[in-house]
Amino acid sequence: MKFLRYGEVGAEKPGVLDGEGRIRDLSGVMDDLAGDVLADLPDVDPESLPLVDGDPRIGAPVGRVGKYMCIGLNYSDHAAEAGMDLPKEPILFMKATSAICGPNDTVSLPRGSEKSDWEVELAVVIGKRAKYVSEAEALDHVAGYCVTNDVSERAFQVERGGQWTKGKSCDTFGPLGPWLVTPDEAGDPQNLDLWLDVNGERRQTGNSRAMVFSVAEVISYLSQMMTLEPGDVIATGTPPGVGMGMKPPVYLKEGDVMTLGIEGLGTQKTPVVRDA
Repeated sequence: MKFLRYGEVGAEKPGVLDGEGRIRDLSGVMDDLAGDVLADLPDVDPESLPLVDGDPRIGAPVGRVGKYMCIGLNYSDHAAEAGMDLPKEPILFMKATSAICGPNDTVSLPRGSEKSDWEVELAVVIGKRAKYVSEAEALDHVAGYCVTNDVSERAFQVERGGQWTKGKSCDTFGPLGPWLVTPDEAGDPQNLDLWLDVNGERRQTGNSRAMVFSVAEVISYLSQMMTLEPGDVIATGTPPGVGMGMKPPVYLKEGDVMTLGIEGLGTQKTPVVRDA
C-alpha cells in the first residue's frame, strides 16, 4: 500500500492512495502516520474510505521523526565519482529533523550558500523497534520505503571545520515522500532505479543494487550502536551525478527545479529559492 500525509504544514492528516491514485482519508482509522502505528499499518480497503477532494499539499509521509540518519558514500559508482575509496564500514552522519519537508515543497538555499547540491536517495522508515538485530531479521523492522533528496551545502559540509551534518541540516534540505510504500509493494530494495533531473536535464541515474552496504546491512549495523525507533528515517546513499562531481562543479541556484524519483515510490518536484 501507499500511505501518505496531506494538508497544510503542521496539520497533516493520514491518507492512503486508492487504485486510481486518488487520496483517501485515513484520519478515522488513525491520528497520524507516526510512532507505534508504523509497526502495524492497517490493512484497509481504500475504496471504503472517504475520498479527499481537490489537490491538497502532500507532506512528508511520516510524522514525528526521531532520528534522520544518512549513509555516506554507499554507492560504489558515486564513491568513484568522488575519487574516494569504498568505505570498510557504513559512514554515518545525521540530518536535523527540522530539515524535513514535503516532496513538492520549496527548497530554500541558506544565507551564504554557494555550493548547494542534490542527492536522490532511497529512504527507509523503521516500523518496529530494532536493537541488536541480525541482517536476516533487519527487513522485518521496516515500515516502508520512500524517496528523499539529501540536499547538501558542500561548503558548509566540508569547508566549515568538520562534520557533514552542518551542510546537510539546513531548513528544507530533506524533502521526503510523496508516499510511504509498504515492503510488499515496494519490492526488492536492492533493485530499484533512481533518477534526478535539474531543470529537465538528467543529472543522476542509478540502481540500488550498486549499494556498498545493503539496506539490511545498514539497519543491522546501526542497531548495534543505537536503538532504532518507529518513525526513524535512514537515507541509504546516492548514485553518481551530483553537482560536486561534475567538471567543473555545478550547484543549485535560485529558480532551479529539481525533479526526482524512485521506481514504484513516486516522484518529487521541488523549486529552489534563496532565503531572504
